[in-house]
Amino acid sequence: LITAQNDSSSITKNTGKEDLDNINDIIVLDMNKNEIKLSDYNGKVLLIVNVASECGNTPQYAGLQEIYEKYNPQGFEILAFPCNDFGGQEPDSNEQIQNFCSVNYGVTFTLFDKIKVLGEDKSPIYERLINNPVTEKGDVKWNFEKFLISKEGKIVVRFGNKVSPTSDEIISTIENELAR
Repeated sequence: LITAQNDSSSITKNTGKEDLDNINDIIVLDMNKNEIKLSDYNGKVLLIVNVASECGNTPQYAGLQEIYEKYNPQGFEILAFPCNDFGGQEPDSNEQIQNFCSVNYGVTFTLFDKIKVLGEDKSPIYERLINNPVTEKGDVKWNFEKFLISKEGKIVVRFGNKVSPTSDEIISTIENELAR
């Protein structure tokens, strides 16, 4: 049972099976409230990031855009999930968030519906990302924490919020996954 939640609605899907290190059975909402199956991204390497517009880490949008432009032609996608869970640092609407990212950072990667990454009503994608047999377990600690996902939808690695998107650590992991 996978549920996508936002401020105005809740979507529940019974997918029949769960693989605790794979995100393929999860459905999320894009900024226009359309359902997106994460299995639609099979064949692509993903970097999933919880983002905020009023955070000390907000300048990481520039690095995210840089690696997106470099690696997207090779099958790399960034899935950014705005989140207001940390210090109220993402208070804006989806439209305002999208405009902010476009105007200030030239963001062209996909921004999704604002979600919760903490608490009982945390999004199913984050429930899976923080409770799997592969990466460090435990709540997301702040905005701009990153999770790399394989072409098969498997969770590969978790990067803390202070790890720059353009760091050697992230770049080498992206390149290794793209080469598989």
